[in-house]
This record gives sequence, structure tokens and C-alpha cells, in this order.
Amino acid sequence: MLLSYLRERLRLTGTKYGCGGGGCGACTVMVSRYQPSTKTILHYSANACLLPVCQLQGAAVTTVEGIGNTKTRVHPVQERIAKAHGSQCGFCTPGMVMSMYTLLRNKPQPNMEDITEALGGNLCRCTGYRPIVDGCKTFSQESNCCQANGNGAGCCLNGDSSPQRSENELPPQLFDQEDLLPLDPTQDLIFPPELILMAETEPQVSQLFRGDRMVWVSPVSLEELIQLKTSHPQAPLVMGNTNIGPDIKFKGAWHPIIISPTRVQELFKVTKTPQGVCIGAGCSLSVVKALLEGLVQEIPEEKTEIYRSLLQQLGNLGGQQIRNVATIGGNIVSAYPNSDLNPVFAAGNCILNVASKSEQEILLNKDFFVGFGKTSLKPDEVVLSVFIPVSRQGEFMRAFRQAPRKENALATVTTGMRVMFTEGSSVVKELSIYYGGVGPCTVSATKTCAAVIGRKWDEQTLSEAYTQLLDEISLSPSHPGGQVEFRRSLTLSLLFKFNLQMLHKLWEMVWTGSLFAQLVAYLHLKNLHHYTGTFLKYQSGDDPVGRPIMHRSAISQATGEAVYCDDIPKMEGELHLVLVTSTRPHAKILDIDISEALQVPGVVDVITSKDIPGKKFRTFMYVAVPQVSCVGHMVCAVVADTRNQAKRGAAVVKIGYEDLPGPVFTVEEAIEKQSFFLPKRMIEQGNVDEAFDKVDHIYEGAIRLGGQEHFYMETQSMVVVPSGEERELKVYLSCQHPTYAQESIAETLGIPSNRVSCHVKRVGGAFGGKVTKTSIIACITSVAAWKTGRAVRCVLERGEDMLITGARHPVLGKHKVGFMNNGRIMAADLHYYANSGNTADESLLVIEKILLHLDNAYNVPNLRGRSVACKTNLPSNTAFRGFGVPQSMLVTENMINDVAMMLGCNAEEVRGKINMYKEVSLTHYKFEFDPKNLLRCWDECKEKSDYDRRRKSIGQFNQQNRWKKRGMATIPIKFDIFCVCVSVRQAASLVHIYKDGSVLVSHGGTEMGQGIHTKMQQVGIVFSHLKQEGQPYAYYTYGACCSEVEVDCLTGDYRTVRTDIVMDIGRSINPSVDIGQIEGAFIQGLGLYTMEELKFSPSGVLYTRGPSQYKIPAVCDIPLQFNVYLLSGSDNPHAIYSSKGIGEPVLFLGSSVFFAIKDAVAASRVEAGMVGPFTLDSPATPERTCLACNTPFTQKIPASKQGSFQPWALNIP
Repeated sequence: MLLSYLRERLRLTGTKYGCGGGGCGACTVMVSRYQPSTKTILHYSANACLLPVCQLQGAAVTTVEGIGNTKTRVHPVQERIAKAHGSQCGFCTPGMVMSMYTLLRNKPQPNMEDITEALGGNLCRCTGYRPIVDGCKTFSQESNCCQANGNGAGCCLNGDSSPQRSENELPPQLFDQEDLLPLDPTQDLIFPPELILMAETEPQVSQLFRGDRMVWVSPVSLEELIQLKTSHPQAPLVMGNTNIGPDIKFKGAWHPIIISPTRVQELFKVTKTPQGVCIGAGCSLSVVKALLEGLVQEIPEEKTEIYRSLLQQLGNLGGQQIRNVATIGGNIVSAYPNSDLNPVFAAGNCILNVASKSEQEILLNKDFFVGFGKTSLKPDEVVLSVFIPVSRQGEFMRAFRQAPRKENALATVTTGMRVMFTEGSSVVKELSIYYGGVGPCTVSATKTCAAVIGRKWDEQTLSEAYTQLLDEISLSPSHPGGQVEFRRSLTLSLLFKFNLQMLHKLWEMVWTGSLFAQLVAYLHLKNLHHYTGTFLKYQSGDDPVGRPIMHRSAISQATGEAVYCDDIPKMEGELHLVLVTSTRPHAKILDIDISEALQVPGVVDVITSKDIPGKKFRTFMYVAVPQVSCVGHMVCAVVADTRNQAKRGAAVVKIGYEDLPGPVFTVEEAIEKQSFFLPKRMIEQGNVDEAFDKVDHIYEGAIRLGGQEHFYMETQSMVVVPSGEERELKVYLSCQHPTYAQESIAETLGIPSNRVSCHVKRVGGAFGGKVTKTSIIACITSVAAWKTGRAVRCVLERGEDMLITGARHPVLGKHKVGFMNNGRIMAADLHYYANSGNTADESLLVIEKILLHLDNAYNVPNLRGRSVACKTNLPSNTAFRGFGVPQSMLVTENMINDVAMMLGCNAEEVRGKINMYKEVSLTHYKFEFDPKNLLRCWDECKEKSDYDRRRKSIGQFNQQNRWKKRGMATIPIKFDIFCVCVSVRQAASLVHIYKDGSVLVSHGGTEMGQGIHTKMQQVGIVFSHLKQEGQPYAYYTYGACCSEVEVDCLTGDYRTVRTDIVMDIGRSINPSVDIGQIEGAFIQGLGLYTMEELKFSPSGVLYTRGPSQYKIPAVCDIPLQFNVYLLSGSDNPHAIYSSKGIGEPVLFLGSSVFFAIKDAVAASRVEAGMVGPFTLDSPATPERTCLACNTPFTQKIPASKQGSFQPWALNIP
């Protein structure tokens, strides 16, 4: 692939490995090709991890290094993302830069829709995307638009002059837009003239590339292609490599011959006729999208029904990089069960033109799709083109989809629906309905259509159609992918949506529109940010403290020059290590046969626990006895000359198992079998049992919170280098706690710690996931280096990383709460059951932290908390940003919500007016504090969010809309900034001041995007002014967040309309860094509570091992209006310059979106006659949200009897 070629052969390491499957955008490059027929140059972004080098003949590839660097000239894209504070850990930044750069090469003045589309295929785990969008939108004229800045009146787009505001009226800016390099397209790299000459003059000839195990053939004529396919009917055709590539990489597929017809011109031909358009099968989805957009503008609207439906699906299908290379023909013949386009093609009566020995036409219908990934095409047939007809008079078509994420996510259910009415009436002449995601292939609702044809389109007809559809399309309770009730309900809900739109067409009735029609579009994305000056009174004008200074490495990260662990050049004789993991959750190891692995060319050795010279408990996951306790348990490791050789060796290691009885996966099973890591924890104040006897009401409830994958963009990476003397090792690793890694390696090798030198330059994201697990893998890698005497590199692939390293602890929380008629909570008893996985790791500290935060912001006089770490046969869970607090407080806030719903009152009243700390108080662990700033944050949040007016507006909206509901929630937080473990509350640094005035600081902190080096430089100049008193970090960070959402009750989809955050962070040393931490943590919390799901099979195998299965928030998930305010006038005598820690607290405020969704769901349930508390577990995915809304369509789905089937996935925790 191009990615490995760039990084290993050309040493262009700015292009990053993030997932290897085209799902994260970290490896984005720009590909440019000359088109001889039009004499134009086509630029498009692509994922280097999916681009075969064999396909790039005649193309120019531009990487992040090619557009600018700090030694010569930085490109404006690189500069603006950096200066807008859009780079934190920086690992995703080169990919973001290249996506935006490619857009500018094609459209120097993009609009906001162009920008968000271009960034849609790139993921970031740090920033929350807002600063990236802010930097990019400086290239758009709309960035100065009145509406984009929150002023819709007198808009400049309408030709009106916007009112001028004085400098004092303008909100403070985090970066100066006047101080930016101008974009000058004349300074961009030109397309190589020799490639133009080659394309114009040299004849096209077929190419053949031979590898060790594969032959790649690239024909240039249709005749040659058909001959090849006839001779090798089983050889796949590869053009975009978005299907075959991942299958080879992740599923172990092997094809001795691959045919790549990217130069066969007949496959790219487009023919327009009055009857429709014929599009070559080799046209990319981006080309198809642009073509259809043009046709929609050219021909009468009534003829564009099918085209518009396809455009709707194409807008959400994959990221821009995928659409740029994936082809329309490949999309069709891949025959994915949940294909977005195939239901539309089938319902629209589209026709395939196919060639083998002769050409023929094949109708895309139910007979074409015959099974999972299978069609009726013969092995030697080649798809030439697809014909898409224009719509006829009286014919209407719609496409709908529901997916885990609004964009760049495979659909859960997708559909194409077409109806044709008899002229002048509502009688149905034709009806075609196809679904994806409800069977092994695209499915036709043939019987349902037959029952409707010939009848009037009215409520009675459609009511019978729902019943028929329910009978016709069924799924077994164990159906792959799960979500059976949800998927079945979607078939009905989407038909109902189609019904509403057709009624509009028939009777010209004004319907409320699609889900977000009334919301602010991306054009009006109002990401307003406010911060107050934090400069000290004695501060000079050139003192950097308190100013929004750019991250010190941002420019280097944006140019690709910043060096991450795997960017370190390869050492002489370096080996690569690949781990071998268990495929059983609970078993004895009978034997490990490594003989076949040692025969693989390039394999040097296999490392087992027998090779460990020192203590073994920090290496192969506690293999003191030959036993595995989870799928993904590290058993041994293969070292070889290359990574591919090591992978092949690892694949043939044979492990003999004897399964042990009774594996434990869920907390309920752990409770039943008393499988715990001791000790259990309990804390209590007051007399809870006595208080329950005196209250007006008692309510018991529960909530389940799923785990969360860290999904740091840089996977676990390390290089261990033996020095050759004194038994010394140099260890370069991506780690949050290098001291712990040093100690672990020394113990494992049986050498003093001073023989191990750990180096951490920067970390490409961590969030708690690069402490214990990194050290374990580093120990294994060190044993390999120790044994072989050679440098050893270990870089986990994304799937390996997710399988092995664990996640945030899933928690089952139960509460019993006693309260008065006015909502005052007098007693609460909370139980927390954390799924720790197969080792204790940091679980005992996590459950302790859970209990210390169970009060959140509320003064409950009688409070008891109990927590336990459940020992299960899942991969061991570990630290994650928040360290138990997000789980603890969610249970508490859910309890508050239940109290409000029991009393039928507003949850914000129960929170702020009645139960919040009001005066100097003692917590349940006897810590005295003043909640003044907590109350200020709460009051300011309600004021700045215009809570009271919007709450009334939401009530009116919900009365006027049956199938859309809005909800709002305001959530406070009181987060103590310290670690329970005293030993890690300490820090030291060594400062060298040289004669030339330069300064070198060595310290134990690691730069992982939080700007520690930047702040250190800011405070270093005037450090002598400080007087630190009191206990280090013994203080609280306060905040409050108000979020509003709109929920589609028919599908469970939602959109965050607005979020307002007020945070007390003392006096900010660097507002841009701190606001970046606030936004990034909030978006990560939004993912935790509404999107991100870890799925395990009934045998404990992790299904979700990459971005295609596990969805973190993307650009499309930013709140449409996102306001951040820093509380003014706040001091903190316990930290440097009165600042406060901010990296972890805000993550919990993402729960405001969860509770806003719950508020909207409650409004829907009222219309179904259901009031009072109800269960909505976290994350509030579209599935859970839709089923909780309890619409008439979800009510029609019969529930499967528990115990009568084996579910596709476990219900974790």
C-alpha cells in the first residue's frame, strides 16, 4: 500500500497510520491525475492505507511534507489550523491539512458545506473539531458572514450592510485572523510536466506486477479485461480497493491474481439520453455525485426523483476520501446487506450493462441480489455501466437511512421507495420498496407492494401495508448485527415517513419537513466562544501568562515534521514484534506449537514467558500458570525482520486449549458467582436507613453505562534498543507514565531501573489508555530485544489495540432514593458494579473514585455508596479520562431525573433550586469547601443559555410536532483535581539555563495534546513570583452545561442544536489550550453517552475493532451552536497562577446531551400515554432512543422471549 511505501521506503512519516482501513483519515494524501481527453488535472483526496502503489502509474501524490514545512515555507492551511488551535496531540493534523488542501486546490473559495464535507472522512479525538473548522473556514467568505457570527438580521448575504460594532463590543478572539498568510494558488506545486507528456504521447500498455504471493494485472482495453476475466473468473476486479483491501488486511483473504481495470476507458464513459443517464462502472462515487448534481440542475424537477434520492444517500456514504476512489460498479456488485445505493437502484428500475463473451442488460431487482455479498453475475462477467432512468409523470421516489453516526457510517437500515400514481388520482399504479440491513442482501417488500398496488393511497391502505410488511420482513432474534427490534421498527417507521411525504405530494399539504429542516444549517454554524482576561495585575504587556498562545508544536504537527514514536527511523538490524493472543475466554493452555512459525521466512524467534529473566507478572498478562482468561489475552510474541513476516508467523502459531467451565462476562454473572476483586468499597454519611422511614417518597431505579474505547489516534507504539553495554536499554514509547514503564521493564528483565532509559517526545492521544497496558507491551518488547540483542519495534494495528488494551469500565448503577414532596432528597443509597475484566489493573482505584464523586453537586444529608470491581473474562479495563467520575455522576444525575419525573416537575429545579450545595459544606468524605463558584457557574449557564425562554419554546415546539421532539438539560459538575494515590500527586523537574539564555527543562509530564510544554514555557519566565501554599491540587473545578437536542422519534436520530458551557478554571494560563480541552472533553463525553458502543459476542469476542464498527464523534456531531464561557473573577491559591486542572472534568458534561435526549423522549412518551420514570441506558444510541419513544411502530414489534435464543451480542456491563 502507498502508506507503507511512503513511511518505510521514502521516510515521509507525516502521513500517519491510524486504522489501516480508510476510516480515520490520518493517512490522507492528495492524488493528482492528468486527463488527456479534457486536458485538465484532477485532484482528489485519498486514504494512503487503501491505495495500491501498483495503481498510481501516471499519478502525482502530494503528502503533507510536500505543501510546506518550517524550513522553507508553511502553507496557509497548515498555519491556519495551527493558529486556530486545531492541533492538540497532532496525530490527526496532517490528514486534516491534506483534506483541506485538496479542497482548496479544487475550490479556492469554498463554502461551509464544502469544508464540512471535506473534513467528514477525518477523525479527531482531542479537539472536538471546532478549532479545526474555525481554522478552515477562514478560507471561506462565509466566515465573515453575519449569520455565521450569530447575527441573522441585516445579513450581508442578502445585500444588507451589517451593523458595525466597536472593539469593546466584539467577543475576545482566540486567534488573530488578520495575522494569517494569504492563500496564493500560484504558489502551489504544479503537476509534473513529464507526467503530462507521458499521458499525451506514450501509448497505454498493460502492466503486470509480481509479488511473493500475488500477481497484479492492469489491462488497458475492454477486450483484454474480458479475456483476463474469462481466464481467471475468480480473480477480483479492484479499482477503489475499499472492499478487497480491507478483506485482505483484516479478514485474511488471499487472491493469487488481482485484475485492476483502472485504465480501461470504457468503464468511465458517461452517456446522457432523454430516457436517463448511463454511467460507467468505473466512475467514482464523487464523480457520480457531481454528475447527478449537474443533472438535477439541468432537467425538469419532476424527472429527477431517482437522482435526488441517490444524491441523498451519496452525501452520507463514507468519507470524502472513500467516495473519491470507490466506484459505482464496485458498490453494486459488492452487494453489502446494508448498501445505501442498491435499494435505490433496485427500486428505481436501474439496469446494469454487463459484458463477457457478449454484452447484455440485467435489471437490478430482487433476483439480482442472491445472498450475502453475492449477485446473479457469473464469475466471468464484467459490469460496464449502470443506466439510471429519469422519473415519469406521477412517479415519486425517496431514500432513507439510519446509521450509528449521521455521516461516514454504514447504515443500520436503508431503503429506497418508489411509487407511481394513476394520473389524476391517488390510486397506486406501481410501488417498489427495497430495504438494506434487514437480511443477508438487499431485500424487496414484494408482498407489501402487491397489497397496495391498485388501491388508493390512504391511511387504511397504509395501515394494512404496515401489517403486511411486518410479516414479510422478519429477523431472527440472533440475527448478525443484533438490534433486531430496532431494525424491524425502522422498516415500518421509514415507510411511514414515505407515506407522509407522498400525502404531501398528493394533497399539497404542508408537512413539517425532514428532521433538521428547521435547524441552523452548516452555513450558520455559530461556534461562538467567550473567555475573560486572566492577566495578573502586575503583569507586563509582554508577559505570556493568561494569553491564548498557540500550542508550541502545532506548526510542526501541521507540517508532518513532529516526530511520533513510529516515525523514529529504523535501526540497523531492527526487528518487528507481533503479539499472539488467545482465541478463548477461559481456558488452560495445553501447548504452544511454534515450529511452523519459525519456518516462516524472516521470522527470528518466538518470545514466550519462559524467556523472561526477571519477574513475569508484568508481561503476558499474569501467565504465572498456563491459563488464559479473556479473548485477546497475550500468550506469546513473534519477532521477524518485517512486520508482515511477523504477522504471518503469528498466524501459524498453534495453541492447544482446554476450555474451563463457567466464563463470566457480565456484572450480573459476576454477582451471581461472587467474582470480585477485593476489597469492596463503601462510604456513608448520616443514617440512610433511618432517613428512608421519614421521607414522603421512595423510588428505586437503575442505569447501565457501557464501556468506551480510548481510540487514541496513535496506537500503542514503542521501540526498544539494547545499548550493547552495561545491560542498558533505551526505550522510545508512546506512554503517559514513563516511570512506571521503566520500573516494569527493569523488574521484568531483572536489572536495576537505572539501566532502563525511557524517552517520550510526544503522545498521539492517550486518555488514560497508555499507562498500564503500554508498560506490559513494553515489557514484552524489551524481553524480545534482550533475547535477540537487536532493536525491536512494536506498533499495534488498530484492531489489535482495541482487542488487547481494554477500555473505560462499564458500570451497572442502582439507586434507592428518599425524597420529600418538594423534591428535596433526604436519603440515597447507591450501588456501583464495575466490569473490570480479567485483571484488577486500576479498577480498585476507579471504584474508590466513583464513591468520592457520587454526590456531584448535591447536598444529600444521608448518603451511602457501595462499589465493587467485578472480575470477568473480558479484556481488562483500565483508566480513562475522568477515572470513574463519568460513571459515578451519571448514576447520580439519573437519580435526580427520576425524582423530578416522579414529582412531575422540572429536573433543573430539583438540581439547582432544591438540592445543590448552597453554602460552606462538608462532603460525604468530610472535605470542607465553598460552593460559591459552583452556584455562579450554574446561574451563569442558565442565563447565558437563555434557559427559561428556550424551555417555553421547547414546550410549544413539542405540542406542535408529533414525530419530532426537542429536549433540554442543564448539568452541573464538582470535580476534585487530585489522584487518590498519593505517590502520583508529586512531580519534579530539572531546569538547565545555558549561557546563551536558552533553557532546557526535563520533567515527568508527557505532552499528549494538553499543552503542558506550552503552558510550561508561559509560566517559566516569571516563576519566582509564585508562593504555593496548601495541599497540592486539593481543590474543585466547577462547571455547568446546558444542551438542547432535537430527536426524530421515528428513527431515534438526534442533533445537538445548542450547547452552552460555563467553567470555573481559575485564572487560565492559556485560554486557547483550556477551551480546547473543554471542547474536546465535551465531545468525547458526548460520544460516551450517546454514540460509542463496545460489542462483544456471546463467547467474549470483541466485535468492534476499528472505526468501521466503532463510531466516535465526527465533524457532523458538533453542536450547531457551541458556546464556551470561562467564569470570571475566580482564584485558586492551590495551583500555579491560580489556574485549575481542566483536562478531565468536562467530559461528564457530555451527559447534558444524554439527559436532553431523555427529556425529548419523555415528551414523546407523554403522547403515547406514558408518564413517570423510565429506563434509558447509556449510550443513548438511536436504537435505545427510538425504542424508548414507544411510537406506534415500535409497539407493533413483538418482543423476543428472553432465554429462547442466544443474542448476537452480550449486554455489557
